[in-house]
Amino acid sequence: MIIISRIDDRKALTFAGSLGEDLQRSGYSVQYDTSTARALGQKATPVSESDAGLAIVIGGDGSILLAVQRMRRQIPVLGINWGEVGFLADLEPAEAVEFLNRPPVPFETEQRMRITLMRDGEHLGDALNEALIVTTRPSKMLRFSVLIDGIPAERFRADGLLISTPTGSTAYAMSAGGPIVDPRIEGFLLVPLAPFMLSSRPHLISSSRSVKVRLESAKPAKLVIDGQKTIELGSEALIDVKKATDPAIFVDCGKNFFEKVNRKLRHL
Repeated sequence: MIIISRIDDRKALTFAGSLGEDLQRSGYSVQYDTSTARALGQKATPVSESDAGLAIVIGGDGSILLAVQRMRRQIPVLGINWGEVGFLADLEPAEAVEFLNRPPVPFETEQRMRITLMRDGEHLGDALNEALIVTTRPSKMLRFSVLIDGIPAERFRADGLLISTPTGSTAYAMSAGGPIVDPRIEGFLLVPLAPFMLSSRPHLISSSRSVKVRLESAKPAKLVIDGQKTIELGSEALIDVKKATDPAIFVDCGKNFFEKVNRKLRHL
């Protein structure tokens, strides 16, 4: 197992160290990701180079997204919520030790679709939650065209555009007025941000279709992937949106998705 903790919270780090000791006493081999190891005075193993079969991430959704971004190969993730809401984290700290110390059987896992973004054959990155296209000049609108299977399906002006996965539907896309989507559905959720015309509505498109987003604006824009990676697009770009080859993998803790969403939304 490899433990990855947020490092801006001393209590989270203390919990990470204590959890690692508990797991080692239970016979597990435990590694610590670089920044976590440095903060705890432990030997470091970058998650990108780890041979672990499970990544335990202690933090909020941002910590989990960053961990997934850094993996060269996707390994199962178990999220322990040490953030504000934590839609991606299934366990609270008080539940973690009991869950991990149950009789050693293979963990049930669930795959979560990611999206791959390409421009002129160049791989820009993969997103578990969403890719965001926004202007680099505040208060300026952008113009977009969406092509589905080569057919122009939508053309609109907006402050930006979210290209979300079903997993990301409970993140920025939800705040922008998009629907909550069952993460078992494989599709692309396109949500315009503050569109000029009220008729420009969110679209949920099957991942089996060809989807391209064309930026057509006099204003420069940037692409932000999972809040972790930023790419300058300029004023014109054609982005291919595809289903990623390697999905993210999450440990199934037996929590019903819709019950979890309902419970967490009541605390917002």
